[in-house]
Formats: sequence, C-alpha cells, structure tokens
Amino acid sequence: MTDVLESYRDNGFGDSALALDASNTELPCQLVDADLWFSENPGQLEQAKALCGDCPLKRECLAEALDRAEPWGVWGGEIFDQGVVIARKRPRGRPRKDQAAA
Repeated sequence: MTDVLESYRDNGFGDSALALDASNTELPCQLVDADLWFSENPGQLEQAKALCGDCPLKRECLAEALDRAEPWGVWGGEIFDQGVVIARKRPRGRPRKDQAAA
C-alpha cells in the first residue's frame, strides 16, 4: 500500500486540493491485520472488501494492482485470484449437495 501512496503523490495528485496527507489519513489496510487482505477464507475476503468501501485510495489501489498484475488478495475493494478479478471466492472443497441441486 505504501507504493500506492507514493504513486498517488508522484503522479501529481499530491499538489491538488484533494491531496491526502498520508500521516493524517487512516487507511483500512494500515489499521487491520494484513492477513485479512490475503485470507483463504471467503468471509474474511468479503470483510476486507467492505473495509475498502470508504477508502480514499480505492480507485488508485485497484489501478496499481491491475498494472502490477497482482496474483491474489484484496486490492481496491476487489478480490484477485490468480491475477484475475473475481466477484466472490468460493470456499474450499465440494459444494454441499443441497446447494448443488438448487
């Protein structure tokens, strides 16, 4: 995330009226345990996505992750799996029989 902050400043955004002062801005990814953003648990990934909702760097974070071809994790409010943005991560194992019939 530090790369995103530096990129945000280096791309000329730092001089605008909307510039962020990183020392005074509390970003969710810096306040919560980093393992949440890279969890295998679908529920925890959804929690990480929700935390990104109000982040002022959400758009820039997603753009940087796409540029870097991030292989996995939550970036800019989206889940990356094998370098592809996915809507939801399925839990491990086979689906339950009652869910498969629906």
